[in-house]
Amino acid sequence: MGTKETWQRLLKYVSRYKSSAFWAILCAVISVIASLIGPFMIGRAIDEMVGPGDVNFSGVTTLLIGLAFIYLIGSLFGWLLTYLTNRIAYQTVNDMRSDLFDHMNVLPLKFHDRHPHGDSISRFVNDMDAVSDGLLQGISTFLTGIITIAGAIGFMLYISPMMTLVVLLSALVTYFVARFITMRSQALFRQQAQILGGLNGYAEEMIGGGKVIQAFHYEDRSFEQFKSKNEELYQAGVKSQFYGSLSNPSTRLVNNITFSVIATIGSMAVILSKISVGDLSSFLIYSNLFAKPFNEITGVLTQFQAATASAQRIFTILDLPPEIPDAVADTEELEHAQGTIKFDHVKFAYVPERPLITDFSLEVKPGTRIAIVGQTGAGKTTLVNLLMRFYDVDGGSILIDGVNINEMSRDSLRRKFGMVLQETWLFTGSIRDNIAYGKPEATEEEIIAAAKAANAHSFIKRLPQGYDTEISGTGDSLSQGQKQLLTIARVMLVDPPMLILDEATSSIDTLTEIRIQKAFLKMIEGRTSFVIAHRLSTIREADLILYMKNGDVVESGSHQELLASGGHYAQLYNSQFATA
Repeated sequence: MGTKETWQRLLKYVSRYKSSAFWAILCAVISVIASLIGPFMIGRAIDEMVGPGDVNFSGVTTLLIGLAFIYLIGSLFGWLLTYLTNRIAYQTVNDMRSDLFDHMNVLPLKFHDRHPHGDSISRFVNDMDAVSDGLLQGISTFLTGIITIAGAIGFMLYISPMMTLVVLLSALVTYFVARFITMRSQALFRQQAQILGGLNGYAEEMIGGGKVIQAFHYEDRSFEQFKSKNEELYQAGVKSQFYGSLSNPSTRLVNNITFSVIATIGSMAVILSKISVGDLSSFLIYSNLFAKPFNEITGVLTQFQAATASAQRIFTILDLPPEIPDAVADTEELEHAQGTIKFDHVKFAYVPERPLITDFSLEVKPGTRIAIVGQTGAGKTTLVNLLMRFYDVDGGSILIDGVNINEMSRDSLRRKFGMVLQETWLFTGSIRDNIAYGKPEATEEEIIAAAKAANAHSFIKRLPQGYDTEISGTGDSLSQGQKQLLTIARVMLVDPPMLILDEATSSIDTLTEIRIQKAFLKMIEGRTSFVIAHRLSTIREADLILYMKNGDVVESGSHQELLASGGHYAQLYNSQFATA
């Protein structure tokens, strides 16, 4: 996406605030007109002072009073212009940030799997701030600049067309100098934004894994890696700022040369009585006013280029196709799911060149407890991802109660399942709010009942404020097992017709695990459930155990049947309980 297309899209956001933009333009016009009338009055005042003893004091006084009033009006409307441009810039960025957050919520799961979280956060924070600075500087500078240039040309033509031609020729030189530098520095600003995103991602990883880093004495190595990335950002920043900052002094050099030439030509014109001293003074001021927008624009060119690069990164995300929407006309809703699930010749690959599931078929009857085991990377969690439509199948179909899940809305499908994952997720808020996340309207009694069922009530009551205790998103004040219990209570409160437990008790001690298993047995009674586990002691009572390898089921049966067969499952089980 080029600079032109980027700013066209940015201006579409700005156009949402036409009323503020109108008043900003009006304030810019009044402020600039005041600044343009001033030099003309100064020239008239100078012409009233002919020489010693020949000064029209009343005329000079009148002009000075009028000049003070004009500049007062200009300052007032200049302040209003600054206020309105700030408002437009922050409202625009607020809309962009909202659109980005909303769009990222509808992106498929593979986006979040493949993009570092720190880089995504950088687009919300650093890139949005850069866009805000660019808009803030750019709107007022361009608004006043265009009007100032047009007005100054008009006044200069009125005073001296010949000297005006010299000024206009210098403007062309200024434009080409600025354009030459801009074209070569834009790529550097884009590179700087990308490196900054990568640095944020690395910092997030290191801060999030602080305990592991210290446990493995990785502090020095992590610092060296950070230092390397930080140095890379420094070098990119220095280069981009250096080339970007060349624009302003280069254009000022051209303008200063022009000013000297005009002053020389004007002085000769005064000597030849072509113009008055006052007119020359006014013209010199107007030539400065004419050059001022060019200097200001090149002065904010650094922010402008940084804003362009950041906006391109933001629009790159906004242009990503969202998750394939539900076909509303064909969507079916399951009001009361019975729990019959059928995988019919399912095929799937995260990367087309490397198929994971080639031909998977399975039919699960209502109320069946299915356990899925196998080596890491065998495709256990992938089945869950396909069942929940986090990813769509490449071939075959998955049916629930005879209905293809692709014909259901994702919202309807996912409400039929309760998921407890190995990786706990909590948010900043009270314990009560975290448990009631899936059912905000739940009563106090329901929340406490769910916590008791998950064996979490006792430790919650020992917290300083009980269920009103505030926790952070990382839940650092809780142990890993306690966080897991809260996520289990969250699912128990929702009471879904089908369950998915992906290593749900991996972070819980053995005694608590036994209690949780009893709670799970009670909860899954009569419900279809999928249990993914590495600790085989948790799945002995499963109705059906599937052993997966390379995306296919190579063994299936009950615990006793699989042990008797002496296959993969028996080897895995014996390896865990050989000592016993």
